Amino acid sequence: MSLRQLTVVPVPGTGTEDVVVATHGPDQGSVFTGTEDGAIWRVSPDGARVERVATIAGRPMGIEVDADGRLVVCVADSGLVRVDPGSGSVETVLEGSAGLPIVMCNNAAIAGDGTIWFSDSSAVHPLARWRSDIAEATCTGRLLRLDPDGTVTVVLEGLDFANGVVLAADGSYVAVAESGACTVVRQWLTGERAGTRDLLVPELPGYPDNLSRGSDGLLWVAVASPRVALAERVRRGPQWLRRTATRVPDRLQPRPGRVVRVQAYDDAGSLVHDLDLPADDFWFVTGVREHEGRVWMGSLLQPAIAFLTL
Repeated sequence: MSLRQLTVVPVPGTGTEDVVVATHGPDQGSVFTGTEDGAIWRVSPDGARVERVATIAGRPMGIEVDADGRLVVCVADSGLVRVDPGSGSVETVLEGSAGLPIVMCNNAAIAGDGTIWFSDSSAVHPLARWRSDIAEATCTGRLLRLDPDGTVTVVLEGLDFANGVVLAADGSYVAVAESGACTVVRQWLTGERAGTRDLLVPELPGYPDNLSRGSDGLLWVAVASPRVALAERVRRGPQWLRRTATRVPDRLQPRPGRVVRVQAYDDAGSLVHDLDLPADDFWFVTGVREHEGRVWMGSLLQPAIAFLTL
């Protein structure tokens, strides 16, 4: 696929970690993203207009649209907030406390009954040190569930940097990406396998970030970077080596590969799309949404979002 098919839309802020398309309500068709300064942006369906709709206290990560057309935003170091893009109001949904500390709230998925499934990537390192968590392979990530009555349950733990979250269209399973292990873990919720887990995608070609369910019914995966050979060798080493490696000055750390790559899988874990582009002025894709044949992307490192048409 030619790079000419990728359209980059500048955003007045850096770090568009996720993107979501409003499929209902007054903002139908609009794309939302957040940047590291706490701003929440609305982008017109054609990418021609970008406007700030709200500002939150904290670093926005994953963004979802609820049944009322409001945004549910993962805030990296605190929890979940709900944003009304019409008024700009911000409401706290879940704030980490001593009883339920949240170190790196990352991505979420909302069920039809309002239940919010979300990931906490690490119990050790905050977002600013995400590379350290992957290098050390702390395996302290969790998948949690926030019920409509406010009850919070830890569904999975021991995950190797828990990241993207997605639900099956029929609600039969919830899946979470493990960035460190390059897998997508599936937890069955209904049927004979309810309560058990397996690997929906046992081996990805790189480090996965956010997951999403497209309008095509497929599970889309943002592959932020191909595997980095030196980083993989460090991860397989003894604990002292892994910890020592994270103390190396940032300029000497292994760098992510510069690619634009997203994949789509069906519910059997079979690969349907593999969009692998060379990177120019946009790369390190951390968020992906397919909507009516257009694939939108965000990046933790870029002051822009991008899209292409299938």
